[in-house]
Amino acid sequence: MRALSGRINPHTMEAFLISTSVVALAEMGDKTQLLSLVLAARFRKPWPIVAGIFVATLVNHALAGAVGAWITSYLGENAMRWILGLSFIAMAVWMLIPDKLDEDEVSGHSRWGVFGTTLVAFFLAEMGDKTQIATVMLAAKYNAYLWVVAGTTLGMMLANAPVVWLGDKLVKRVPIRLVHVISAVIFLVLGVLALFLPGAGVLA
Repeated sequence: MRALSGRINPHTMEAFLISTSVVALAEMGDKTQLLSLVLAARFRKPWPIVAGIFVATLVNHALAGAVGAWITSYLGENAMRWILGLSFIAMAVWMLIPDKLDEDEVSGHSRWGVFGTTLVAFFLAEMGDKTQIATVMLAAKYNAYLWVVAGTTLGMMLANAPVVWLGDKLVKRVPIRLVHVISAVIFLVLGVLALFLPGAGVLA
């Protein structure tokens, strides 16, 4: 029941803050942020685009978080330690690999209006993406489903909503490579802690 609790404590606050920061950093220069730029340039209607991003992210990450919570109920503590540790380290490496966007992901759904196009395009773009996999792992690590999903969703909005209004002016001002290195370091720390100090918190 702790995973579904809304009570704030150091554990759930860490889950929320780490989930928010990791996803916000991981999104910089990611294909879904590039998708935000394409949608903003094509439709020039920021509010339905942002609404579509929010709904798609919330649904996608809610499902991903549920998978993470489900995994913890079926695997033993030792198995989870190794799976999480190695997965976080693999994610650290993945963070250093640049993403590319296939613009067909947008054009194939444009008949559904601005909100519908954004919703479908974002949901599909997130399938198997870094942030979706990260949500699964964070939900499995923290056993704080609501706080992880809230954090990863907020992180996505912090990275993508400003891009819809400000366009590539914002992206060009951000040192993407440095941001990805910082995100990779966070994932690496999470992996090392999971392997060697499974009870330790990142913010403790």
